[in-house]
Amino acid sequence: MTMGKLIFAASLALTCLLSTATVAPAEGPGTEDPNNWPQYNRTSNAWRYSPLDQINKDNVNKLSVAWIAQGGDITMGIQETPLAIDGVIYSITSGNRVAALDAKTGQEIWNYQPKLDPLTKKVLFSPYSRGVAVGDGKVFIGTVDGRGIALDQKTGKEIWQVQLTDFANCHGCNFTSPPVVAGDMLTFGSTAGELATQGKIFGVEAKSGKKVWEFNTIKDDPKSWPGTSGKYGGGGAWMPGTYDAETNTVFYGTGNPGKDFINEDRQGDNLYTDSIVALDPKTGNLKWYRQEIKQDVWDYDSAYEVLLFKKDGKDLIVHMNKSGYVFVLDKNDGSIENIWPVSDLKNFVKDIDKRTGELIGRVELPMNQETLICPSTFGGRSWNSGAYNPNTGLWYNNVLDFCGYLKPVAQKDDPKDYGTGHIGASDFGRLVMAPDGRKPGRLDARDPFTGERKWTHEMDVPGFASVLTTGGGLVFNGDPTGILRAFDADTGKVLWSFNTGSGMRSGIISYAVAGEQYILVPSGWGSYAAILLPPLFPQLEKVPAASTLIAFKLPK
Repeated sequence: MTMGKLIFAASLALTCLLSTATVAPAEGPGTEDPNNWPQYNRTSNAWRYSPLDQINKDNVNKLSVAWIAQGGDITMGIQETPLAIDGVIYSITSGNRVAALDAKTGQEIWNYQPKLDPLTKKVLFSPYSRGVAVGDGKVFIGTVDGRGIALDQKTGKEIWQVQLTDFANCHGCNFTSPPVVAGDMLTFGSTAGELATQGKIFGVEAKSGKKVWEFNTIKDDPKSWPGTSGKYGGGGAWMPGTYDAETNTVFYGTGNPGKDFINEDRQGDNLYTDSIVALDPKTGNLKWYRQEIKQDVWDYDSAYEVLLFKKDGKDLIVHMNKSGYVFVLDKNDGSIENIWPVSDLKNFVKDIDKRTGELIGRVELPMNQETLICPSTFGGRSWNSGAYNPNTGLWYNNVLDFCGYLKPVAQKDDPKDYGTGHIGASDFGRLVMAPDGRKPGRLDARDPFTGERKWTHEMDVPGFASVLTTGGGLVFNGDPTGILRAFDADTGKVLWSFNTGSGMRSGIISYAVAGEQYILVPSGWGSYAAILLPPLFPQLEKVPAASTLIAFKLPK
């Protein structure tokens, strides 16, 4: 880094400290640190709610572009949720390229890109990343070749790195999401569900990069994994967890068991796949777990965000898995309070018992035959997070209402066949529209505890971006064709839209600097969705690739 960049970074930090004004007062859970977006889901309760209200229902139609920045390599699009802290944006794009940008102008302050193992060009989950973490004056990333890296927050200079996964020998298991800052520890969750490996969660000292512990999501138990079935049991925790400082617990949702669609050699419960695990971040010790999908054969990971609530004197977790079922749990022991589905388009089971969590009337997959399963392997919702607004009491989620034909076939176990998924099939299913002819997607507003729906917005192409809701009474959502929309959070009325030029598979955020509120949108269609969805949605065949950050604000 040049001396000029160092001086610029230092002066920017001082300017932001002096000039950043709070646009909205902070009151109540989810409203702390209102000007910033300091972690993946903004706050430790994972609500994706910004209390900022300068942009509101009355003026959102006046939004205009403040700045645009390009992220570089467009391979697999842009899937990140950027962070905004004290006037600086921290962004990560393909190839683990990290950049710090001036939040007022989009001008780059510094960038860093690690030299990646050449094997990353062959493995399944590469080269995309979903975000960074920031803490203790450092920017932390998990790399697509299985490393943890810490950078100086002001300069981008590398401070430490540590190899965590056995990248070459575990089917290319790596990190596609940021670590969680849990006090003075970091926790990294690895990919694994479609890999011939055992997925793990790692605990690392934030200051030094020393690995302290690892938690295997494949339980060493012959009742859970008969014979050698657990050797390549999959699992992992490929989305960021939630750290609860009150109980000093990090909660992770885990991935599916392998092979995805074949269970003949794993006739146990396959712990700890498709589960929430509550871990001590200091030691990695398991405090409790709740398995949501026992002996999964439909690729219904539980790797999604873990939301925290206080309601009626209870500490609760709200958590959706890929099946579309939402589990409302006691935060302290994982006991069930309620279970409800985001859609009635489901046939993999008749239902899930709301007291015990047992699957009722499950549908098995006969070998070498197609079976129609709803929802598809994309899930009742994709991995992109929903958003909860404490003012409306509503949780906003993209719902996927289409199905797929699954056909299990015999497959060898080969952890060195890096480009082939360890799934027990030749593909992830032949996608089809719902049998009843309904629209394939919608944005829902629901009570997170009961599932009662207040409003819905139907879509011809379902949404695959994370949702943002704000103190201005708004909900922002993007779709794969590139249309960004602002909705009235109370009614679902569309108040504004903008064509970003490429589809959205990322996280929309809001922040404030120098007394002005911004909406920041990563636009760049990609991921396996871009490869697998066009046969069902021809509208997506010609969506241009991109890796772009677009910031909006109100004109002065």
